[in-house]
Amino acid sequence: MKDTENRNVFKKAESAVAGAFRFIGGDVKDIGVTFKEGDYKTRLSFLIMGFGPLMRKLYARGVAYLTLEVLFIFYMISFGWGYLKDIGTLGTIASGYNPDGTRFYGDNSFLILLYGVLTVIIILFFILAWRMNVRENRNEEKLIKGGGKLPKTREDLHSLLDSNFDKTLLALPCLGIFLFTVLPIIFMICVAFTNYDYNHQAPAKLFTWVGFDNFMNLFSFGSEGFGSTFITVLGWTLVWAFFATFLNYFLGMAVAILINRKGVKFKKLWRTILVVTIAVPQFVSLLYVYKMFANDGLINSYLLKWGLIESAIPFWTNATLAKITIIVVNLWIGIPYMMLIATGLLMNIPEDLYESARIDGASPFQMFRKITLPYMLFVTGPFLLTQFTGNLNNFNVIFLLTQGGPQSMDLTGGAGYTDLLVTWLYKMTINDTNYRMAAVIGIMVFLVTAVISLVVYNILPSVKDEEGFQ
Repeated sequence: MKDTENRNVFKKAESAVAGAFRFIGGDVKDIGVTFKEGDYKTRLSFLIMGFGPLMRKLYARGVAYLTLEVLFIFYMISFGWGYLKDIGTLGTIASGYNPDGTRFYGDNSFLILLYGVLTVIIILFFILAWRMNVRENRNEEKLIKGGGKLPKTREDLHSLLDSNFDKTLLALPCLGIFLFTVLPIIFMICVAFTNYDYNHQAPAKLFTWVGFDNFMNLFSFGSEGFGSTFITVLGWTLVWAFFATFLNYFLGMAVAILINRKGVKFKKLWRTILVVTIAVPQFVSLLYVYKMFANDGLINSYLLKWGLIESAIPFWTNATLAKITIIVVNLWIGIPYMMLIATGLLMNIPEDLYESARIDGASPFQMFRKITLPYMLFVTGPFLLTQFTGNLNNFNVIFLLTQGGPQSMDLTGGAGYTDLLVTWLYKMTINDTNYRMAAVIGIMVFLVTAVISLVVYNILPSVKDEEGFQ
């Protein structure tokens, strides 16, 4: 069965690669046909973007393409090329001091990498715009040869507020996503292949490309390698995400079932009490809980006062106890959310199903196992996946309770025994300024999250058979 599934996966991958090559080959062929069969207006548009539309009196389109080309050329000459030409070395002239003692600044590796990446992306976008320009000329020629009528400039401008209003509306948000999301991600990936750290801080010092050395270091188990720490932190991250997700899920469901049972009084009161925990900001509640469980906190103080213990319980200084305490405290935060969700879903289960089960002699546990649980899992499958991936990157709970501690000399990179990959990344960036290894860990976080999400999502019953429970 597994061999069959693996063969299917390889076939799909092979088909996707072949399809990509066919698409590229077809696109290149279409460009050649356009140049061969096109008139002089179309051929000149290969060099001067927008020339064809301008000659055909499509002024809005022609001016747009021509302006884009002029801005691109101006950007490359005045700014982009200066950084792009140094992206292979990330700078060769380090900052220093002149013989007279004055300071001079050389190349800035950080800016070279940032603007070099930006320039590469702009070049790719320009190539895409150039291809659109070629296609536009071919479509215009086909329309004219077919006896059609080209739209007027006024109609083009009006379409931006009518049929193409979606493009007008999304232009600015897409630009913002590119500048503040896509570009930083690409930059971070590039940093993972450099030696950008405390000893190579731009602009004072240069940093350069080091290939896969950082990735090898992450999986190295030597005295200076990060392998042992990475496995420890990754293991705890997965354990934490599992318990933080499924304990909250099943206990929240149990609380909802108990409150919804017939005969339970003051249902609104119990729900309100649980909802109050959501209303209090986590920043306040978690810091208060941290103080409560400290060695000199409220819990230990009263246990010592009552003579129940002889010394303070190390809730935050013992690694195993700290992990257990974090999971237990997280129940207090997560159960109310799940209780509210489960309450709404339980009300949607037809009562006839339970009545039929009772007539057939089913016990309450059997009704839960055969009716309630399958329905909940079917409906909340995507929610469970979202919660799990969210807990993989749950920065607040870990950092506000333990700051990743307790610390140990056995763990490198400033990691503690309760650090998740995301909190370890934060420490490595803020405390150690080890940006290269932080970038590598960031990539690992993405890979772990992506692999788990894709695998689980594809096996969810609610995804594979959307009408399976109806």
